[in-house]
Amino acid sequence: MDDLLEAARLVEALLFAAAEPVSEADIAKRLPPSVKVSAVIERLQLDYAGRGVEPVLLGGKWHFRTAPDLANALALTRHEERRLSRAIEETLAIIAYHQPVTRPEIEAIRGVSVGSTTIEALLETGWVRPGPRKEVPGRPLTWLTTPAFLESFGLAHLRDLPGVEELRASGLLETAPMLDQVFQTTDAASQLVPVEIAEDES
Repeated sequence: MDDLLEAARLVEALLFAAAEPVSEADIAKRLPPSVKVSAVIERLQLDYAGRGVEPVLLGGKWHFRTAPDLANALALTRHEERRLSRAIEETLAIIAYHQPVTRPEIEAIRGVSVGSTTIEALLETGWVRPGPRKEVPGRPLTWLTTPAFLESFGLAHLRDLPGVEELRASGLLETAPMLDQVFQTTDAASQLVPVEIAEDES
């Protein structure tokens, strides 16, 4: 049996057995030095093409997920989605595109104060987390998105967040003018590319 096939079997078992998605660094620790993670993942993707489950990269980590076209067939119960308030949606968008960002900076972009209940609600979703304190007077706390945010929105990395042109094409900016403001403020937004933050491996 060749090294790549044996490595693919090992990683297949690892992804199935793992309780949480697995990073490429953790996968590499279990492979022979001569085998590249990218080659193993590519082999798995080919092996699982068209099958009921497939390896998926979300939040910078790999795991098996059911094939998207089977989602309706597997929906045994109807789950009512909790609708986020406009304040929560706007605050989340600002954190996603401007992170690490402080509460005063969020308020400056929104033009209104951010209530503690808004931050608490976002913490409950698991989509944001406290970041390092900013080295300015008062050392305010910053806010970052989490790997759970990437997974919930189907993103492999922060750089996969849609740019302003994509949002305009989808019609979202016309229906949510606040998002247009997100792109018009601060240096990070002016580049239309979200800041890449190293996700916690813990």
